[in-house]
Amino acid sequence: MGRGKLRIYLGAAPGVGKTYAMLSEGHRRIERGTDCAVGFVEHHGRPRTEVMLHGLEQIARKELTYRGAVFTEMDVDAVLARRPEVALVDELAHTNVPGSRNAKRWQDVEELLAAGIDVVSTVNIQHLESLGDVVESITGVRQRETVPDEVVRRADQIELVDMSPEALRRRMAHGNIYKPDRIDASLSNYFRPGNLTALRELALLWVADRVDEYLQQYRGEHNIRSTWQARERIVVGLTGGPEGRTLVRRAARMAAKGSGSEILAVYIARSDGLTAASPKELALQRTLVEDLGGTFHHVIGDDIPAALLEFARGVNATQIVLGSSRRKTWQYIFGPGVGMTVARESGPDLDVHIVTHEEVAKGRGLPVTRGARLGRSRIIWGWLVGVGGPALLSLALTHVATDLGLANDMLLFLSVTVAAALVGGLLPALASAAVGSLLLNYFFTPPLHLFTVADPKNIVAIVIFVGVAVSVASVVDLAARRTHQAARLRAESEILSFLAGSVLRGENSLDALLDRVRETFAMDSVALLERASDVEPWTRAASVGPHPVERPEDADVDMPVGDHMALALSGRVLPAEDRRVLAAFAAQAAVVLDRQRLQSEADQARTLAEGNRIRTALLAAVSHDLRTPLAGIKASVSSLRSDDVAWSEEDQAELLAGIEEGADRLDHLVGNLLDMSRLQTGTVTPLMREIDLDEVVPMALVGVPDGSVDLDIPESLPMVTVDKGLLERAVANIVENAVKYSPEDETVLVAASTLGDRVEVRVVDRGPGVPDTAKDRIFAPFQRYGDAPRGAGVGLGLAVARGFVEALSGTLTAEDTPGGGLTMVLTLTAATGHPTAGRTSSAIAQRGRYA
Repeated sequence: MGRGKLRIYLGAAPGVGKTYAMLSEGHRRIERGTDCAVGFVEHHGRPRTEVMLHGLEQIARKELTYRGAVFTEMDVDAVLARRPEVALVDELAHTNVPGSRNAKRWQDVEELLAAGIDVVSTVNIQHLESLGDVVESITGVRQRETVPDEVVRRADQIELVDMSPEALRRRMAHGNIYKPDRIDASLSNYFRPGNLTALRELALLWVADRVDEYLQQYRGEHNIRSTWQARERIVVGLTGGPEGRTLVRRAARMAAKGSGSEILAVYIARSDGLTAASPKELALQRTLVEDLGGTFHHVIGDDIPAALLEFARGVNATQIVLGSSRRKTWQYIFGPGVGMTVARESGPDLDVHIVTHEEVAKGRGLPVTRGARLGRSRIIWGWLVGVGGPALLSLALTHVATDLGLANDMLLFLSVTVAAALVGGLLPALASAAVGSLLLNYFFTPPLHLFTVADPKNIVAIVIFVGVAVSVASVVDLAARRTHQAARLRAESEILSFLAGSVLRGENSLDALLDRVRETFAMDSVALLERASDVEPWTRAASVGPHPVERPEDADVDMPVGDHMALALSGRVLPAEDRRVLAAFAAQAAVVLDRQRLQSEADQARTLAEGNRIRTALLAAVSHDLRTPLAGIKASVSSLRSDDVAWSEEDQAELLAGIEEGADRLDHLVGNLLDMSRLQTGTVTPLMREIDLDEVVPMALVGVPDGSVDLDIPESLPMVTVDKGLLERAVANIVENAVKYSPEDETVLVAASTLGDRVEVRVVDRGPGVPDTAKDRIFAPFQRYGDAPRGAGVGLGLAVARGFVEALSGTLTAEDTPGGGLTMVLTLTAATGHPTAGRTSSAIAQRGRYA
């Protein structure tokens, strides 16, 4: 049974039509004969969406009771039992009610996909986990319901449901999204034109990146090397010279002319003639590229123009930016240069920009190194000099200068041999020595025009000539090889230096490291494989690129890491000298994988330790604090049930009051324990809406004695964006704590005020106060400050209050009350709407009730 396919309708904001589009797709599937059913769809009272549900089979939902209310969620078991071909599941980022099969709806969807059921779902861009901070900075609202980006990226198909901000606001004004009582507040807050435009851009860019991933995958699978100009990508070729920053800034200006353009700076380290680059300058250029929103890439390549074009085509670049050559005029005799070569071989699909700069024609600073890999043209010229040079020299000496002497003739032939070694290496030089010795014997050693030597001294001279020629050629070739090795080692050291820097910077992304390996060695795919033992099958710990291998023996290059781990590369066979650097990458990949696992284990251990601490404190609390009210209730009930004593009505009332007080105290303690459990497990999901404080605060004071609290809420106070139930519980805990520690003749003041875009609620008491060193500790679970009597609580009230306030994107801190006591400062986000009418009379009424 294969895995089901996931299709997601992505929108920029509520109301753009995601659910409507999903239901339309359901109707189309049914018309084509597909078995399609609704797993969960919430129409939110929108009539047009509700109409689209007609004609679709809806699988019964599961009812759950939570905190006295009944909620409905998708019944995963019922969907699996029904097993349709396609299930429609709305709101992928939704958080399920506690007690559900899974904490998140996307986890429900994963179960359906694993069972082979295709799923069509919806999600808004603000619910993507990686964009939470960005969306909060735009809208001022922190999204508590999120879905991991990887879940959405793994979807087989993502379709953007787009709508202009103006059209969406018209839909809102017409009542097609929210009920009439929410329209004005929504239009003036979340649905402002600027917010919607920014969210729409986020959605478009995110989908564009996803489309780009599909495009790269398709090009890789079909081995397409030509550039498809679907998006402007500008590659900047850097040499490490001082002109690099000019090129990067020029590319940034070019990218700014088109929205969505991308900058990729690449530095190619080669082993056969790379001018030495300044590490400091490269670091500055890397920082500049990243500051301008681009990426920096480090690639090894023996042929710089070919490596640059290979990289550009590999990333589907559309433009290449290079600097004008720094070589002097006479240096062009060695070739046309990188810029001209790239421009000539780029083809019609790549535009090459040659940018002038201040370093043009000033020289490279260091001579170009000559390695053993001289290139075809150098080798051809070497053979021409080695073979044709002695012949031309013989012709010149026999017809122009015939009386120089054998010693001078030998020196001239020796100079030709040295020139052949410098140009073409060892073999052309040996050929030059052989040809030169024969020509010396035939034309310049008596008897002439015969391959014999009459004078023994001439035999010695010719032998010495051959020996010196071979020795000089060997030394020149050895120097070239050493130069090649030094350049190769320099390139390797630069790669290893970057690798060491990533370790020191604490970069722990295994995918990023493997992608760096793939890019450095120009591979198609890289996979880190591991297995538990020699007989176990290999599994992929991580991989990048299309079609990664499953076993090391299937790879073009495999690098063992220990006994049961290997780095497997596909694409080409690497030369032996590259394996040393690859081994360093493989070792670092193993270290990063171990570090990730150790970090995960440390997080789990930390969670377990915290859970053990909570359980230990809970047992201590249960052993005494919870048993105290139970003991009081038990004693009072036993007294009332006793037949030996005739209780008066006053005594019965007192015993019943004791039972009620104990039950209330027990209910309060158990409620705090349950709330702390929700906070510890991360299942607190606020339902944010705009409300007035005078709708919440008075309800939170029901449990305090009459006359113990003075409430002051100004009439100019704006609305706040909160969850009413969570805020009520938090304020109740804070006020009860303040009343508990206040003197009997002092009242607690609950006052509210505005501070910029925030609203502050201050709970002021005149109790003993708390020293500065203990102000943070009083918010920890199971902490009670000072000499609080046993049975007065388990020390969870303020911990629960702070947890709920932080879930509302607010803060709760403690300050000293001037003149003695403690002030709790609760800060909340103010809504942008105007205060509602009638608040003045409500505030005055509540002040009269509790004062």
